[in-house]
Amino acid sequence: MKILRIGTRESQLAVWQATLVQTLLKNAGVSSELVFIKSEGDIDTVTPLYELGVQGVFTKTLDAALLNDRVDIAVHSMKDVPTQLAKGIRQASVLKRASYKDIFVYKDPADLERLGYANGKWSMMNSASPTNSALTSDDLPFTIGTSSIRRIAQWLNRYPGHRIENLRGNVNTRLRKVAESNWNGAVFAAAGVERIELRPQNSVDLDWMLPAPAQGAIMVVCREDDSFSFEACQPFNDEATALCAKIERDFLRTLMGGCSTPISALATTSNGSVTFKGNIISPDGKQKVEIEKACATSDAGTLGILAANELLSEPSGAKIVQDIRNAKK
Repeated sequence: MKILRIGTRESQLAVWQATLVQTLLKNAGVSSELVFIKSEGDIDTVTPLYELGVQGVFTKTLDAALLNDRVDIAVHSMKDVPTQLAKGIRQASVLKRASYKDIFVYKDPADLERLGYANGKWSMMNSASPTNSALTSDDLPFTIGTSSIRRIAQWLNRYPGHRIENLRGNVNTRLRKVAESNWNGAVFAAAGVERIELRPQNSVDLDWMLPAPAQGAIMVVCREDDSFSFEACQPFNDEATALCAKIERDFLRTLMGGCSTPISALATTSNGSVTFKGNIISPDGKQKVEIEKACATSDAGTLGILAANELLSEPSGAKIVQDIRNAKK
């Protein structure tokens, strides 16, 4: 009987995700084993992700192992997967999505009020609001940790003048760095900390922050010519999650193509329809263009592309995209 080799990174979260896939395969009557692969993103935990200059920093080593027949399938956090899969690799399954939200892990509860959070809700805020103006003064420095250019852009758009510190490493390492720092807090993906039961009590959902495309979803990939592995993963493919993730990734690919960009997207399904929200923000947070669209689920196949092209048709949207492309040259 064939034993599927599951390629995974060595972090606690990656192993949790791969073990989940192993359990799902077992439930489908397929035997498997884990094969641990160290990625470039795990080796270099100092350089900000957006400075590494490559797509798929957490996935390309696993993809290489897959193409070299060292493993049969690879398990990825879908938000880390380039919108264009490597030649010879195909999507085998997308698991049901967990939380797509970002969370803020804070040090001092008083900081939440300074940020406009009270009674379990975030206030409507813009750069001209009194609270926000106070937060940008030299008398009240506010520092958060994150290495995500998307989170940086959205945070600075809401809180101009705040200081951003680079925060790299696996979930455990980043939580420790925050605890040992003199920062006010840091931003994490809810799914990442919740899956391995490490979400701190001193954290709140960032309901105002749009997620990365496909955040909270897990993707399993296999070789294009491996029908056995593909079929083995089909029983746990969640069609609604796969559709929403496709829409979000189409939006990203049409705008810029890469995953280290200040682009956010969220598609949700309800009662036979799909609602999509997306935005692109200049890396300094000063310019923002957003879009919202809805359609029937049966017509949603090209929704992400249509939304991106509509955003690009606006001069402000096209300018942000062009400025980012010029900065990358």
